Amino acid sequence: MKARHKRLGLILGGLVLLIGATALVLSAFKDNLVFFHTPTEVAEGKAPTGRTFRIGGMVEAGSIKREGVLVHFAVTDTARSINVVYQGPLPDLFKEGKGAVVQGKLGDDGVFTASEVLAKHDENYMPPEAQHAIDQAQKTAQTVQQ
Repeated sequence: MKARHKRLGLILGGLVLLIGATALVLSAFKDNLVFFHTPTEVAEGKAPTGRTFRIGGMVEAGSIKREGVLVHFAVTDTARSINVVYQGPLPDLFKEGKGAVVQGKLGDDGVFTASEVLAKHDENYMPPEAQHAIDQAQKTAQTVQQ
């Protein structure tokens, strides 16, 4: 084999390895990407079915019901609410009327089964996505009232 052919073979082999590595990285990203949706988007059917995603907003007042380690509550963006069920310990700062983001899957019955619950960490913080969702819902509610 000529040196030229060896060099071409090495370059082609390197390209094949690079393409394979890129495909593996993109595949891992696809499986691990988690998108954020508001309760209004979920109610309108804009959220993925059968995939994990996050919803956020405020924990609706009077909605927390405990059955042992199983907790039922509702997350609202002031326009719509989504019922959530979660099994496990909740963060200490999780309370009614406070901001929360939950990650999980939406069931066929419209109940969101959470695998993780995140609560705001101080009085001034709310996840930017949740704050934006609440602001948008309030604008929509104001235009409907007028």
